[in-house]
Amino acid sequence: MLHTINLLLPFLSQLQVRHGLVVASSPTLSWNLLADFGEIFRYAFMRNAYLAGTLVAIVAGIVGYFVVLRGLSFAGHSLSHIGFAGATAAILVGVSSLYGLLAFTIGSGMMMGWLGKRLQGRDVVTGIVLAWMLGLGVLFLSLYKGYATEAYAVLFGQVLGISQRDVIITLITTIVTLVVLFAIYRPLLFASLDEEIAEARGVPTQLLSLLFMVVLALAVTAATQVVGVLMIFALLVTPAAIAERLTSRPPLTILCSVVLSILFTWLGLTVSYYLPYPVSFFITTFAFVTYVLVRLLPMLLRKRGAQREALEEPGDETLFAPQDTELSLAPSQGA
Repeated sequence: MLHTINLLLPFLSQLQVRHGLVVASSPTLSWNLLADFGEIFRYAFMRNAYLAGTLVAIVAGIVGYFVVLRGLSFAGHSLSHIGFAGATAAILVGVSSLYGLLAFTIGSGMMMGWLGKRLQGRDVVTGIVLAWMLGLGVLFLSLYKGYATEAYAVLFGQVLGISQRDVIITLITTIVTLVVLFAIYRPLLFASLDEEIAEARGVPTQLLSLLFMVVLALAVTAATQVVGVLMIFALLVTPAAIAERLTSRPPLTILCSVVLSILFTWLGLTVSYYLPYPVSFFITTFAFVTYVLVRLLPMLLRKRGAQREALEEPGDETLFAPQDTELSLAPSQGA
């Protein structure tokens, strides 16, 4: 608690008393962007937020590509709900919610990876289990007698409240995730593109599935700190889905996904600094609007091209009209 207060001291120093009420002086944008960013990075909690958000965005951008490629969007959603139950259980017993989140997501991810194809076609059963896990989290939350601010952060994200210790944990999680992904990248990509051929050539597809689900669990845990379990798609799926529409080459798609993920995170943090609304709202909004534009732009371009072709067709007919007239008049002139 004391550490959090120390982080917020520069921000609290801007509080003013007006008519007996304590209000914060709203920061304003200027034309000098360097000065604006210098003002933002003056606060330790904003530096922590940008650093942790960037680390999470890198992991989410890379892992998200394989999530979209392997069709595991529902698995990421499932792990986030299961993680909520683990986080609330940890809060109930008096430990950090991050430990419960890690334990439940990694355990569930390993179970999903071990079951593999046996989970396919069982969305109804999986959905029922998820609903029960969410209800279990609500039960743990109701049994907790203290303030539920930490559980709220798990649900909706609280990147502005990340401490230096959380940044270190996020850094370790990022390093572990990237090392594992680098080690299994080529066989994982092969198995994701064509699992049957990869298995026929001796690729250990079940082991890869198990390892990737552990990596996905780590990514979900990291992304939860930024956007929360209810909006996990914003960082884990949306940037990769956008990148997949921009290019089909795997390295470029991954790079584009990471860049978009970082961009959405930085834009969300920057705008939320100037406006009194949640960071997760801005991140999800930027991601959603970009995805809609990427979906609509090709359709609009095709429609415009079709209209242009339709306008050019009458012009072609007028060019051939005099020739047809001359041919029709030729016999009468000869007569």
